[in-house]
Amino acid sequence: MRTPVRHLHPRHSSDQGGNRVECAPLGSLAWRKSSYSGDQGGSCLEVAESPCPTIAIRDSKNPAGPVLTLRPDAFRHFVSWAGATPEV
Repeated sequence: MRTPVRHLHPRHSSDQGGNRVECAPLGSLAWRKSSYSGDQGGSCLEVAESPCPTIAIRDSKNPAGPVLTLRPDAFRHFVSWAGATPEV
């Protein structure tokens, strides 16, 4: 069950001169791994849908670490790019 989120309106950011949207903390999101991820503890990403709307991405081995958030269209481009890029 998802926790209700209070949506905040965009605010003017005086230090950057642009707009920003503040959202609820990401800790309450329902994170999931790809079906291609195994149980061997390899390098995996987890994703979650945020109500902002954004897609949140984090390292499955460091769930308390940094989170990258992308708009849905940017996430689609990221997935397309990652699928076309050979392994390093």
